[in-house]
Amino acid sequence: MNAAVVLFTSDLRLHDHPPMRAALGACDQVVPLFVRDDRITATGFPAPNRRAFLADCLTDLDTGLRNRGGRLVVRSGDAVSEVCAVAHEADADEVHMAAGVSGYALAREERLRAALEQEGRRLHVHDTVVTAVAPGVITPAGSDHFAVFTPYFRRWSQEKIRGTLGAPRTVHVPERVGSEPVPSRKDVAGVSAGLAGGGEREGRRRLTSWLRDGVAGYDDRHDDLAGDATSRLSPHLHFGTLSSAELVHRARAPGGPGAEAFVRQLCWRDFHHQVLAARPGAAVDDYRTRNDRWRSGSEAEEDLQAWKDGRTGYPVVDAAMRQLRHEGWMHNRGRLLTASLLTKTLYIDWRAGARHFLDLLVDGDIANNQLNWQWMAGTGTDSRPNRVLNPVRQARQYDPDGAYVRRWVPELAGLEGPAVHEPWKLRGSDRERYDYPEPVVGLADGLARFRRGRGAARPDDGLAEARQ
Repeated sequence: MNAAVVLFTSDLRLHDHPPMRAALGACDQVVPLFVRDDRITATGFPAPNRRAFLADCLTDLDTGLRNRGGRLVVRSGDAVSEVCAVAHEADADEVHMAAGVSGYALAREERLRAALEQEGRRLHVHDTVVTAVAPGVITPAGSDHFAVFTPYFRRWSQEKIRGTLGAPRTVHVPERVGSEPVPSRKDVAGVSAGLAGGGEREGRRRLTSWLRDGVAGYDDRHDDLAGDATSRLSPHLHFGTLSSAELVHRARAPGGPGAEAFVRQLCWRDFHHQVLAARPGAAVDDYRTRNDRWRSGSEAEEDLQAWKDGRTGYPVVDAAMRQLRHEGWMHNRGRLLTASLLTKTLYIDWRAGARHFLDLLVDGDIANNQLNWQWMAGTGTDSRPNRVLNPVRQARQYDPDGAYVRRWVPELAGLEGPAVHEPWKLRGSDRERYDYPEPVVGLADGLARFRRGRGAARPDDGLAEARQ
């Protein structure tokens, strides 16, 4: 009986899985394989929240495979060596996997292809498994990628998204291939107390609920901090328990402004993936340098720590940072506000913020996290690199009665209405009642510091609070 290996990476599902479908169509037996890659582990990228969510995903994937007569094979070590070893054990002629976009994923693919070819085996890499539209499929004239979102969105919207595939009915795995135990969440220490559960079944449950009860109002409510009216599907997209292509089709089915706004967010995800695929160095280097002279030294370190701890003195920012620590997730409007304060008001290098987010975010995706941080820092694809979000005005707009702040900053719970956004205005004994810090820096002082650091900035260059 002929066999194939399916290497799972960021595609931990059985529904709409092109590599699995191709392997089952070509071979009698398939080895579903996940490798806990030593090289990724050494980077510190698999932080506790993602490791716990990953364990849920792998447990659920194994269950789904066992329900179909198969099982998940788990190995640890160098990904290329382990794939080759499993292919040898299974006497597999071919290996199937999803295409990646990071510098590491592209290098791993090339190493694996070369190693398999030396053994007379073939590697099949499948596009549109992680994204709805593959990077490089749509490009502007004279460039290998789109650097501005709006023209990319226009072209992306005209692209035909591939049809979705059902889950396999049966999967036959060669008995001779051994496996390590599937990881368990209970074995992971340091997990955020409010971390959501992972796995394909949970992802599909959330998707069904979102399409039924949430997407219709998404256009009007997605920035409502207290309303929590976003899909919360980003962790499932990051780990691939849900298919981006399927989400586009299912969201478009009912139509309407809410669905259109949600699909636009899926396009943003594809946009960042095509940028990173073309410019892998943007994971650590400025996509467009502004020659920033980022602050350093003990004072900057103290400000960075206050930001991490949710003790900056700006309640809406502190609320978002505390939500991040408790849930391993943050509302998108909160991500913009916290990033703006760190990079534009405290004038601290975006890489410090991106690293902290990756330490905690369950949906910590290199393409989306790093490029969103660069967008807000003004070193990325934003056409207004000097925009600054005023946390007080933004709080009044997106948390008008202060419910979000009171939820996450309980020491201010006694302040009613919008007054919670400016506790520094309290006087005398009223101020002393609240154990909450003064702002780490005044907004005007922070703006002036940003102007000095970004030497090209002039008074008329658009440095203003963004009203998105």
